[in-house]
Amino acid sequence: MRILLDECLPRGLKQHFPGHHVVTVPEAGWAGTKNGALLGLAAGNVDAFVTIDSNVAYQQSLTNLPFVAVVLIARTNRLADLLPLVSGLLAALDSSTAGQVARVGG
Repeated sequence: MRILLDECLPRGLKQHFPGHHVVTVPEAGWAGTKNGALLGLAAGNVDAFVTIDSNVAYQQSLTNLPFVAVVLIARTNRLADLLPLVSGLLAALDSSTAGQVARVGG
């Protein structure tokens, strides 16, 4: 699975997706791109988009996109706060289909 990590997530999170190809927004060359344009760039290039920005599901129409969006609900975007969510995140990636928004944590 090709996974795009939003730039608000720590780069170190990408090593916790065994068997998946993970790239961060800056690594893709899309740093600073607004959410709407970013999601358009991601379409056709990724199978999943992972963010901690819970507003993205309300600000953008994600149900029409050809990938899964996963919103992590954590106290902060620090790796230590995100690591407990990894198993739920991986389960959400396995059970979700394109156009779905999965929320993990909370």
